[in-house]
Amino acid sequence: MRHQTPLGGEDLDAYDGALRLTRATGDEEFSTMSSGAETIEHPDAGEVVWRDDAGVTCRRWNWRQCYRTRLTGETTNAIFICDVLDVEPGDGEQRATEVRDALCEALEAVSPGVTLTSRIL
Repeated sequence: MRHQTPLGGEDLDAYDGALRLTRATGDEEFSTMSSGAETIEHPDAGEVVWRDDAGVTCRRWNWRQCYRTRLTGETTNAIFICDVLDVEPGDGEQRATEVRDALCEALEAVSPGVTLTSRIL
């Protein structure tokens, strides 16, 4: 909230293959919750999505995470994705560093001894 940046966390062990940012064809499966039950939706053709080999893991850049890769109390290996764009021309990398540092600080506060690895793409 402090950085006004979309941030999502997912269970890395629930992934099937590599995570990638792409445009949807519209045929991919996206597992979500609707009225308390797991359901399958499909993204719009051309929509920007995160996906793995099994389907879409997050829709609309980083707005809606799927049910399959959600964080749970049993999650021990997580990935957090922040979609940081420039606010002012050329400030994206600095903003990404600030968001990453704030997230790492928060994770260390709630989980002392956590092992963190990060990279900015």
